[in-house]
Amino acid sequence: MRHKNFAAFCLFVYLCFNCSSPKPLDNQILIIPKPSEQTVKPVQFILKDIYAVSAENDLADASVYFMNQIDNVIDIKLDPQNKRKVEFIENLDIEDEGYYLDVSKNSISIEAKDSRGAFYAVQSLLQLFPDNAGENNEIVIPCVSIKDSPQFKYRGMHLDVGRHMYSVDFIKKYIDALAMLKLNTFHWHLTEDQGWRIEIKKYPKLQEIAAFRDETLVGHYSDQPHQFDGKRYGGYYTQEEIKAIVAYAEERYVTIIPEIEMPGHSQAAIAAYPEFGCSGEQVEVAKKWGVFEEVYCPSEKTFKFLEDVIDEVVELFPSKYIHIGGDEAPKTRWKNCSHCQELIRQNELKDEHGLQSYFIRRMEKYINSKGRQIIGWDEILEGGLAPNATVMSWRGTSGAVEAAKAGHNVVMTPTSHCYFDYYQSENEDEPLAIGGFLPLEKVYNFNPIPEELNESESKYVLGAQGNIWTEYMPTEDQVEYMAFPRMLAMSEVVWTNPEHKNYEDFVSRVEHFHKRLDALDINYANHLYEIEGASTSSATETTFELTTPSKGKQIRYTLDGTVPNLESNIYNKSIPITESVTIKAAVFDDEKQLGSMFSQDINYHKAVGAKITIDKNPHKAYQGSGAEGLINGINGSDKRFGDKEWLGFWGEDIFVEINFKKPVDLTTIKMRFYNGQGQWIYAPKSIAVTWYYLDRAPTMYQSIEPNGLITNVSADFGMGEEIKDVKKIIIRVENYGIIPEGKQGAGNKAWTFIDEIIVN
Repeated sequence: MRHKNFAAFCLFVYLCFNCSSPKPLDNQILIIPKPSEQTVKPVQFILKDIYAVSAENDLADASVYFMNQIDNVIDIKLDPQNKRKVEFIENLDIEDEGYYLDVSKNSISIEAKDSRGAFYAVQSLLQLFPDNAGENNEIVIPCVSIKDSPQFKYRGMHLDVGRHMYSVDFIKKYIDALAMLKLNTFHWHLTEDQGWRIEIKKYPKLQEIAAFRDETLVGHYSDQPHQFDGKRYGGYYTQEEIKAIVAYAEERYVTIIPEIEMPGHSQAAIAAYPEFGCSGEQVEVAKKWGVFEEVYCPSEKTFKFLEDVIDEVVELFPSKYIHIGGDEAPKTRWKNCSHCQELIRQNELKDEHGLQSYFIRRMEKYINSKGRQIIGWDEILEGGLAPNATVMSWRGTSGAVEAAKAGHNVVMTPTSHCYFDYYQSENEDEPLAIGGFLPLEKVYNFNPIPEELNESESKYVLGAQGNIWTEYMPTEDQVEYMAFPRMLAMSEVVWTNPEHKNYEDFVSRVEHFHKRLDALDINYANHLYEIEGASTSSATETTFELTTPSKGKQIRYTLDGTVPNLESNIYNKSIPITESVTIKAAVFDDEKQLGSMFSQDINYHKAVGAKITIDKNPHKAYQGSGAEGLINGINGSDKRFGDKEWLGFWGEDIFVEINFKKPVDLTTIKMRFYNGQGQWIYAPKSIAVTWYYLDRAPTMYQSIEPNGLITNVSADFGMGEEIKDVKKIIIRVENYGIIPEGKQGAGNKAWTFIDEIIVN
């Protein structure tokens, strides 16, 4: 379903989707993102065929947009004398992007400083329309009073079209969704190792060569050996198409920030023009994912090329910012390049990281000369930050903290809360994704202000955005599935003040919002009827708790692995666990099962319920269920290293101590480690276990080296014979160390992810 006048068409479909009777007045205010203040009145406004519309000064554009939407639902005839009226009133005392919306029995009043605020008022008003809008040629709206304004001025969503490319109509549809949710920035990732997607007229080989790859990786990057589909893939957006998209976005108050990657993620461009690489040798457009050593050589001809590219980019995009990437730029080519080494000496740079800073600063100076500013991923901090740069913090929050304390603006987009290419459910039927685990609730609970910043430093945090990297999203439907409903949560993160946020309330609004997404032909993930489980141990017992986000439904379960039905046990309190079981459960209404079935194997081994401590705190982005989660009898997902069972440690050795309630006899100790090297996660360099007896000296088991083992390695200490009267064990896990050259994340510390420690 793709139409030129897509916004109007979608609204028409939505409003006519379900011609049921008007809903009761209560529970009508289900707007996303949630307004700051809202009051429901016990009357209705009926928008009929004859009414008056007026708009003051700059608010005329918003009034025209509103009238166009109404015109697709009911037949209207304007009558300035009619007492039913819609007024757009200029109010210079209202803060930027804020609005007042008042719906009374005979009038709708929208007040705003400018048309942008009025546009957001219209978006809220449209969400008040009932399912049967248009029936009897009228729209019945609950009378409300809303006062609203955004928490942050940067409210964004990102889309990578370098790995996979999408139609112009889809890009417009994506922009419509942003506007509906009061998001105001579209970060368009246009160039990558796997494809260059923007027409640059001065360099035609970018269209002829860099825009196409010979074939594409099949399956996951971690699958070995790599397989390819043998099909040429690619394309690009012409400058005329880009101009049309930019104009479309401007009409919806969405700013497009283009990203032109440099100095890394540039293999496609170097494939077209090898002279811009350090070796000058011919390379191919990358056909698999990852980080590649082909980076721009900081030569005069390279800078001339990039300046020419920027010249054409700034003519297409009027945005304040030009995103220059700056991330994941391996230094191998620079280390072996005589020109690069001479530049380091001439400019008294410390090393290749200093050379990257030199590169970024030079491009910043040129972009500043065009009246624009640069924004880049947090690697642009390496070697010293360019004077006027804004930092987009993705590797956690440390980059944001460093930049803000130095007086630089930052946009928050950490992997832990903002990477929508991560799995959003523990359901094993989820479509293939890069890895990780980012459920809706975690997105919703994101606070873009790092706790390390004081009040004055926090002002440098412009806002946040959700990122959609598309290695594993070949279709537009899959992009939507990964974006929604997490985009709804992000809209509330950046718009709604924390004091007005409540996840349970948000879930009820999302459930209602599904109808709108259905009518807009937006594919989405519905995990509201899924079940989450959690194990809890105390000094006396271990129990298992089941929860679901949706309210007013029943959870039914079994403990013997059979499929639950309407006759199964109703869950109403935590389930005692005294032996290994398989719990299966599902959400039901009075007639049928809703959503997918939950299944959890619990391995009731000898460490379950013991006392456990770790000498280091896990990284705050990957705390799992805490130390107790390592001995709760539950294995984490084989695909989602960010779920509540995996604990992540960045570049640290750890010591784990387990004290048993009473001495136990042991035969084996097994441990699970994630080994997803594409995400900088490596199995430990070594593991050592020491066990302490009740009445004898401790014994250290021979250390093992699990390097090279597959993802989710099981380090199995088979003692060969039963060891009696063990009161505690201490496990030393040695971090892999620095990621070697040629690997993703080269030069950075490796992550260690540990899951269950199984003691039998």
